[in-house]
Amino acid sequence: MTEPNHANMVRRYRRWEELSQQELADAVGVSRQTIANIERGNYSPSVHLALAICRRLNRTVEQIFGDLQEGQSSV
Repeated sequence: MTEPNHANMVRRYRRWEELSQQELADAVGVSRQTIANIERGNYSPSVHLALAICRRLNRTVEQIFGDLQEGQSSV
């Protein structure tokens, strides 16, 4: 099974950091269901929440929520 074809990379980087949905949710102050919905693309987080997720996952906003996928250039 492949990941959804959208720019949201929360699941990929959460798993890279070896965090459960609940652990990430606790770290950023939301429910596990919110993280699950963000990962599925069913919910767009606020700027504040997106930044908190990026900080916890040690990634930039562009890496997690941007249009460019890893390995692509903007040219």
